[in-house]
Amino acid sequence: MQLLRTHEVSRAFTLTETVVALAITGMMVGGIVTGFLQSAKQAEWSAYSYAAQSQALRGLEQVRAAKWDPQAFPPIDQLAPTNYTVVDILDVPTAGNNVTYCTNVTTIRVISTVPPLREITVETSWRYFNRGVFTNVIRTYRTADQ
Repeated sequence: MQLLRTHEVSRAFTLTETVVALAITGMMVGGIVTGFLQSAKQAEWSAYSYAAQSQALRGLEQVRAAKWDPQAFPPIDQLAPTNYTVVDILDVPTAGNNVTYCTNVTTIRVISTVPPLREITVETSWRYFNRGVFTNVIRTYRTADQ
């Protein structure tokens, strides 16, 4: 039987190798958690943006549903050039009383009278936590009886 000599290299991990491996593992887990949290925040922001876009589309559809027929007798014009503002709640899932409000500003502007053409712009502004105020804008044109 051969005796082990004290100058032979040990085949176990040293304390330095173990600490370095734990540090690398910790950085990797930290990066994964940070990436997951960032993607969750981005997904939530996207849900808010989509809800605001839906609010803007709703306002646009309300304006498009207005009757405008200058050829009728008497002429019908429910699409008068104006600005109006509506404050509403964004349709996003919330827990408790976390309600997010949005402001819809609808602007109707005359582009030409012959042919009759008007521009409809709906701006929906909403606040996302500490990142500030965002605005979704929809713009379209409409002619009489369309």
